[in-house]
Amino acid sequence: MEEQQTPLQAAIKPGLTMGLVALAVTYIAYLIDSSLLASGWFLLISLVIFFGLIIYFGGQYRKELGGFMSFGTAFNFSFIAILISGIISLIGQILLFQVVDPSLPQVLSDITFQNSLQMMESFGANPDSLSPEQLEEIRKSSASSFTLGGQLKGFGFGLIVYAIIALILAAILKKRDKSLDF
Repeated sequence: MEEQQTPLQAAIKPGLTMGLVALAVTYIAYLIDSSLLASGWFLLISLVIFFGLIIYFGGQYRKELGGFMSFGTAFNFSFIAILISGIISLIGQILLFQVVDPSLPQVLSDITFQNSLQMMESFGANPDSLSPEQLEEIRKSSASSFTLGGQLKGFGFGLIVYAIIALILAAILKKRDKSLDF
């Protein structure tokens, strides 16, 4: 009889796969046009790919378990796979921003700053009414997310988001054996 994998063991390969896919998508977008990395469309497409992969791998793991998986097992599997994927993505982005193209953070920061001003305008606010100090604060916050410290801090906050996503995915992936109900 085949030994069943724990959620940790089962999540390693999917986590590595998702992380490498995320890196491939990021680097392909960078090679096509680096400004895509600051695009909302890029984020949306990445999320769709990400959710599709984790649901696929979760379904595979549930089949391996006999077609049923508890909420806790689904959460553990999802969170660990997302965490592994996030670590790989973080390492790849640090390499991209710090080694491959050290000028990229400034480019993306400028694009993000311009997008912030355009968003303010779309909500009816006039960016010209902001003081130079407020504009500089927006510019600094845009730039800080692309620094090494900003990336690490973003990953730390991302852990909370990963847990929330894992909860949602666990609710999607769980399936209990109703034949055990009395």
